[in-house]
Amino acid sequence: MKNSFLETIKAVDGETLNIDYHQKRYESVLKSFGITLVRNLKFLVKAPKDGIYRCRVVYSPENLHVDITYHRYNKRAVSSLKLVFDDMIDYSLKSTCRDDLNKLFDLKDDCDDVLIVKNLFITDTSIANIAIFKNNIWLTPKTPLLKGTTRQRLLDEGKIVEADIHVDELKTISKIALFNAMIDFDIIQNINFKN
Repeated sequence: MKNSFLETIKAVDGETLNIDYHQKRYESVLKSFGITLVRNLKFLVKAPKDGIYRCRVVYSPENLHVDITYHRYNKRAVSSLKLVFDDMIDYSLKSTCRDDLNKLFDLKDDCDDVLIVKNLFITDTSIANIAIFKNNIWLTPKTPLLKGTTRQRLLDEGKIVEADIHVDELKTISKIALFNAMIDFDIIQNINFKN
């Protein structure tokens, strides 16, 4: 689909999680294109009844068609992040076109993923929002590449706080957390950052 966007929704034994947050973002993207007629994702997503699934919902502002595929979920382990710098990257809408993110991911060398730094402030990994534990508070970047649905839920619940996080602050932290629709809040102790 040309100019298409997606929602990644977690389903456990047929139950979709946090669907209201996905609905809100889906509607927000379409509204940014002047479209107010939307579908209700609750009625469209029919996940398998056994196991953990990644429900991939693809849609386009050019029509109301929604394409949904279901994929068994296998979590990718992350214990090292390569710092990559890109001051021009923009992924503010969850687009199916991930070319710029994929180019940065290809720079990971022997690390598990990349941590993208923009204008000397940390943003996200290639697939997840991030928080650092500092002064007994979980801080998440005020300007992430993508304002994820789990990030928004954690902010609403008061579990994380927005802050500008300079790349130099990574030298003083002992643990981080990664989160997205599939990873609720994965705390990683003694993360290894590489330049």
